[in-house]
Amino acid sequence: MISRRDFLQVSMAASAMVGASGFGNWARLAAQQGLTQDQLLQFDTYGNLTLIHITDIHAQLKPIYFREPEINLGVGDNRGHVPHITGADFRKLYGVADGSPSAYALSYNDFTSLAQTYGRVGGLDRVSTVINSIRAARPDALLLDGGDTWHGSYTCFHTQGQDMVNVMNALKPDAMTFHWEFTLGSDRVNELVESLPYAALAQNIFDAEWDEPAELFKPYKFFERGGVKVAVIGQAFPYMPIANPGWMFPEYAFGIRDERMQEMVDEVRAAGAECVVVLSHNGFDVDKKMATKVQGIDVILSGHTHDALPEPVQVENTFIIASGSNGKFVSRVDLDIRDGRMMGIRHKLIPIFSDVIAPDPVITQIIDEQRAPYEAEMSEVIGKTESLLYRRGNFNGSWDDLICDALLTEREADIAMSPGVRWGPSILPGQEITREDIFNVTSMTYPNAYRTEMTGEFIHVILEDVADNLFNPDPYYQQGGDMVRIGGMGYRIDITKPQGSRISEMTLLKTGEKIDPAKTYVVAGWASVNEGTEGPAIWDVVENHIRKQGTITVAPNTSVEVVGA
Repeated sequence: MISRRDFLQVSMAASAMVGASGFGNWARLAAQQGLTQDQLLQFDTYGNLTLIHITDIHAQLKPIYFREPEINLGVGDNRGHVPHITGADFRKLYGVADGSPSAYALSYNDFTSLAQTYGRVGGLDRVSTVINSIRAARPDALLLDGGDTWHGSYTCFHTQGQDMVNVMNALKPDAMTFHWEFTLGSDRVNELVESLPYAALAQNIFDAEWDEPAELFKPYKFFERGGVKVAVIGQAFPYMPIANPGWMFPEYAFGIRDERMQEMVDEVRAAGAECVVVLSHNGFDVDKKMATKVQGIDVILSGHTHDALPEPVQVENTFIIASGSNGKFVSRVDLDIRDGRMMGIRHKLIPIFSDVIAPDPVITQIIDEQRAPYEAEMSEVIGKTESLLYRRGNFNGSWDDLICDALLTEREADIAMSPGVRWGPSILPGQEITREDIFNVTSMTYPNAYRTEMTGEFIHVILEDVADNLFNPDPYYQQGGDMVRIGGMGYRIDITKPQGSRISEMTLLKTGEKIDPAKTYVVAGWASVNEGTEGPAIWDVVENHIRKQGTITVAPNTSVEVVGA
């Protein structure tokens, strides 16, 4: 097998992302406007095939702030391995200097001050500039979209995904796969997929009634690029009816289906594929396990868990690429394919520093056209924050703490629950909060904020169930996002315990009393997967709360005690 050094472009450690070679003090240079687009895009073209990977954009058309997670715990065989390493440990692993652009892009420490230095990230007009630059060097590069694209913003909600389809069509991807897109409802998804000028790929989407592959979604597509016959196989999010409302897409069934994935790999190899790429929305740990079970995959382009890794992770003979989220990164992967085999790989995780990378004016115009009808409503200022508002982390984020506070007060509840979703930009202290900002962390097609009664025993069952989705040692049983966020209640979790034994010390915060399994509590939440859930839209609940507060301050959340981390 070719050595790691031969496979990696000393993989970004000597390039613009990690920036250890030749560019001096990057924090000082960037502050002096010395960080340049040419440096960010520098790449030594290699081999004969180029892949461009974007994923988990979550409908973020414009530049944003986005803080990476502070806590990202791995269990079982993944404990202590990327992507379950954060902060200083992550920077040490990859040789990232404190205070550097890479530290800002890839870790959470000193986020506010570094954000003020380096500015916003993302923006699909900047992403377009990066794509155009890669295509200038490699005109036949494959652009692949890992899904979670038509979801997550004010305009995406109000256009039922049309704004994102219009912009992505202009970027001209070659293929995409899916997850949150299905929460638009299967009728709308079918309509949009049928209109796409590129391939909609998912080998694991089946007709639920007949248990046959769904005709609308092709399992794979062949491309001839760089003299190489490439097969791209799609893998949609496997746990749709568990993590999202199955009643929105009743005719479809999902699942990992790794046996069928092996059949697809064998089929494309038999048809002459010299390179096999899986465009996946499994999540990183699931992709790692799949790479041990399915033979013949050269590259997995991983999505769903929003991980951003500056080097590929090799599992047996497969290389897994993680390209972040929210339009914050673009991955370029150059492959050397000879005699039907992958002989080498170079990879670069390109950060989209929006103050450094010039926007593509064609895409800027298209973006502005999508947003124009909604600009007045979106830009209305609702309040201001004195706290950093962010979402990522296994247990809590200040955005979700704010949402829980709104549910507790506006819905007059004892306990609040907010889903452990990963999407949503950050807001810096001192920034105004607009209606668009609120939609960026609440926009979904089942937004009703319910108010109900639950026994202490049932609340415990819910927490145990969600914890097993996150901390089951077998990645194939990790079927959700992060831990459900709780307001008004504290608890203790031991992530090393089996299901049913992880959660203890449940305490009602307003009284300090232990949660009584037999007692009934008023619980408010949102994003229920149950059909017919009643209540106001969560964005209205949060907006009303922020208006009343005027200026928001979110206290540090110390209500969850984590054991075994």
